[in-house]
Amino acid sequence: MAMLAKTQYTAAMPPETVVVVSDAHLGHAPEPAASAFHRFLDVVPDLGSHLVVNGDLFDFWFEYGAVIPRHAFPTLSALDRVRRRGVRITVTGGNHDRWGGEFWRQQLGAEFHRGGVTVPLAGWRTFLAHGDGLAEHHLMARAMHRVTRWPVTAALFRWLHPDLGFRLVDLMSRTLADQTRDPAALDRAAASQEDFARAYLEAHADVDLVVLGHTHRPALVQVGSGRWYVNPGAWMEGGRYALITSAGPTLETFAGAASRADDSQP
Repeated sequence: MAMLAKTQYTAAMPPETVVVVSDAHLGHAPEPAASAFHRFLDVVPDLGSHLVVNGDLFDFWFEYGAVIPRHAFPTLSALDRVRRRGVRITVTGGNHDRWGGEFWRQQLGAEFHRGGVTVPLAGWRTFLAHGDGLAEHHLMARAMHRVTRWPVTAALFRWLHPDLGFRLVDLMSRTLADQTRDPAALDRAAASQEDFARAYLEAHADVDLVVLGHTHRPALVQVGSGRWYVNPGAWMEGGRYALITSAGPTLETFAGAASRADDSQP
């Protein structure tokens, strides 16, 4: 398969390797999967120089002014170790954790994007987004995508005590998961995502890669010479991730990661 590398690096700037991970759903994923994810973060600096967390790192995350969720502390500490080893971190918000902001920038030195963004990754011009709202089939999922993006929703939620807020979200998340876990529905959503990616690349000649998550379905589709659609799949389902280098993207798995596909929820 011919691959046209568009890297612009010189001898003074070594080629970048980007590690892309999505849908870890920490806080909902079983404990072995969470422990494996932290071990994975410890080896990320050996894999690449840029870590992209493409949405749904946590099953729920909300940025308060003076509070962080207790269950998130081990992961945030591991990410801080990654950053201190010289790895650049980019985070996009997913449908479970888009309510971030200054915490990522100020406390972790990470770039944070609530929605889709076009960024250079390993020399490739890339449209990066979690993927929710782009190709939804399920009515409830489409409704939740809109409601959670309303500023008034976040403003009202902020008035709730964190213990109450997290309890309510957990109940809603489990209910929505029961309604959207159908494998056939996820397969249809994955097919729609690929259609979206192909159409996006056709409409944007200056974009080389479309990188999405959300459906928990890994995908690596070459759309013409030097152009791809990539979905790393769900990290919580077998330790899936992607690598992007100047030669293009690949799909990878982290050895020893726990797999519980029956617990998946987009």
